[in-house]
Amino acid sequence: MNRTTRKGGLDLSKMRMFPSQVSMPLRRHGVDPVPELAKVREEEPVHKLAHLFGLNVWVVSGHAEAKSVLADSTNFSNDIRPLVGSDPNKPSEGIGGLGFTDPPDHTRLRKLLTPEFTKRRLARLEPAIEKIVQDQLDLMEAKGPVADIVSDFAFNVPFLLIADLLGVEESDRDRFRALGPARFDLSGGGIGVFGSASESRDFLFEIVRKQRKNPGDGLIGSIIREQGDDIDDVELGGLADGVFLGGYETSASMLALGTLVLMRNPENFERIRNEPGAVDAIVEELLRYLTVVQVAFPRFARHDQDLFGQQVKKGDLVAVSLSGADRDKEVFGPDAEEFWPRRAPAAHLAFGHGMHRCVGAELARMELRAAFSALAHRFPDLSLAIPEEQLRFRDFSIVYGVETLPVQLHAAEPEQVAG
Repeated sequence: MNRTTRKGGLDLSKMRMFPSQVSMPLRRHGVDPVPELAKVREEEPVHKLAHLFGLNVWVVSGHAEAKSVLADSTNFSNDIRPLVGSDPNKPSEGIGGLGFTDPPDHTRLRKLLTPEFTKRRLARLEPAIEKIVQDQLDLMEAKGPVADIVSDFAFNVPFLLIADLLGVEESDRDRFRALGPARFDLSGGGIGVFGSASESRDFLFEIVRKQRKNPGDGLIGSIIREQGDDIDDVELGGLADGVFLGGYETSASMLALGTLVLMRNPENFERIRNEPGAVDAIVEELLRYLTVVQVAFPRFARHDQDLFGQQVKKGDLVAVSLSGADRDKEVFGPDAEEFWPRRAPAAHLAFGHGMHRCVGAELARMELRAAFSALAHRFPDLSLAIPEEQLRFRDFSIVYGVETLPVQLHAAEPEQVAG
């Protein structure tokens, strides 16, 4: 049997590399999606990317078309299990989590998380967010005059916050820290992605089993106390895994790439320091402009259908390009390809849309506002320490990011400039 197939069809988890034909929505030049994506969006917002292993692969890049597909659980399913081989004796090899679950299971599981992510509940995290951010800035200051925003700040802030939120003990955090980035890197094919996913879930199942005996103060312990045996370890581990995935790598990439964009024009940090409320609009525009989660969870057509003029067959994979939709000129104006922090508010899709919209969206906003505000006040002269063209970006990842971002924390002294 071919390594890419199993009984029933394609097995993504066995693929050693993803075909180049489907890579276009994940490619960028710097922070910008490749021009081919804009061309496809303008000419054919529902576009057939490829026909692979008997499966049509479509990309949806128009904003209106994307919203329609994302909100449609009647004609599309998020259940990826038919395309992933699994061993029923090893639950961590399954998929689980909200992103790959359909109603009614999705509805039941999401209800367990939603109360933890209301604005009212999240307000209690503000002091913790502020402390985490300030502590990391202190460490950067001590390390300076040059620091790496990626490793010294962007990854540490969301990691510490999510570990606290879930209730991961200090003794488990070193192992926990290493589990995120590989989950989104498609350069090694499905073997790398699903192998990393299995390791991450194994770890979280261990945490859940430990907290069954002694529930902690975080989200995992809270759900165990409230639900007891009504939720099993696999489901709870999947929920925790989704919170981890949604709150770690994505926020880290936003913090790093957002800092890069803001440093291009000193006025951005100046506005954050001096204009009340400016950081809110700047964060929203950064979310739209960067849309670091490049494609939404895959959808599968439940039946043959007409999708905005294209004939989609039952079982076809439909990928929604969030980064493409968020550059749609029909919604965001003729300058949609530009970062414009005074842009009139419009509904971006950086957090998705519909029932699978990111449950932690408001937490992410709180984190970004706190981090960029603190950076602007602590390091008003923050600047790149190397030419931007020397930066290396993640070339083929569902969550786009930059590998390192060396920055000069303070303006050079006059004698340094002269030297």
